[in-house]
Amino acid sequence: MAQHNELGKKGEKMAVDFLLSHGYTIVAQNYRFDKAEVDIIARLEDTLAIIEVKTRSTIDFGNPQDFVKPKQIKNLVKAVDEYVTIHDLDVEVRFDIIAIVKNGKTYDIEHLENAFYHF
Repeated sequence: MAQHNELGKKGEKMAVDFLLSHGYTIVAQNYRFDKAEVDIIARLEDTLAIIEVKTRSTIDFGNPQDFVKPKQIKNLVKAVDEYVTIHDLDVEVRFDIIAIVKNGKTYDIEHLENAFYHF
């Protein structure tokens, strides 16, 4: 597996652990619909948190959260709309980013709630 893929998988595992430690329930991981893949769907009370995980080994090229592009957001919204519809959910939906950056032998994790909005 390519090194960046391994870092991405490690980042998603760290994000899941982070969310669980903050009281979230993981509902789904790597949910696919059409052209989108939702990294993590988590629930906290009556809120469905859609989590995009961005992991980087350095911030030399920008912060991880800067790599979520408008087309990706559009695809995520479409996928989540389908997920909520087929599961007949009546919840608030929030789009978050968990940005993870390697810092020597450790990692810095930042949870950005309401990182972007659906239109």
